[in-house]
Amino acid sequence: MLEILLFALVMMYSPGPVNMLSLFSGVSHYGWQTLRFCGGVALAMCTLFLLVGYIGGAMVTPVMQGVTASLGGLYIAYLALKLLIASYRPQQAANANHDMTFVSGLIMQLTNPKAMIVVLPVVTVQFPNAHIEGINVFWVSVLLGLMAGGAPASYFLAGKQLKQLVLKPSVMSWVQRLMAFLMLLLAGQFLWDGVGLMTAII
Repeated sequence: MLEILLFALVMMYSPGPVNMLSLFSGVSHYGWQTLRFCGGVALAMCTLFLLVGYIGGAMVTPVMQGVTASLGGLYIAYLALKLLIASYRPQQAANANHDMTFVSGLIMQLTNPKAMIVVLPVVTVQFPNAHIEGINVFWVSVLLGLMAGGAPASYFLAGKQLKQLVLKPSVMSWVQRLMAFLMLLLAGQFLWDGVGLMTAII
């Protein structure tokens, strides 16, 4: 069980699109509504662990992973473009946190290829080794889901501590542009991985 928690901790708390968005939310003037985004991430990971845990990893085909990765890339690109546009329009930037919703966190994590990189080895290798089955799959999935929600929440809190460094509107605009650029790179990686997975069997 300890091996499962350590692996999940390292994978979930490493930088990724969800954690980067949460960090940005903390650095900017966004409020505690960002925590609802973290709740969506937690539910998404719990759902993935439950589905793969009870249905089986064999059901998650490369084509299915490719489709979800591509959808995730498109969604991240959409958010990145909104963020980029908002950086040039201060009145929109003030309301950009409306995208940090529960549903947004849920969709982003469900289509995040990194999520399946965490879920598949844990469920197909570590669950059997730790004799986790039956009702225990449910409880461990809930625990891992909460850990997943804690990752963006910790990045958000770290960002809140750093926001004093970037309170100037001009600095904030450039932070938004950098963030949008990084998200576009991630979106491109998602789409590249998605197409690769879908064409691997051809």
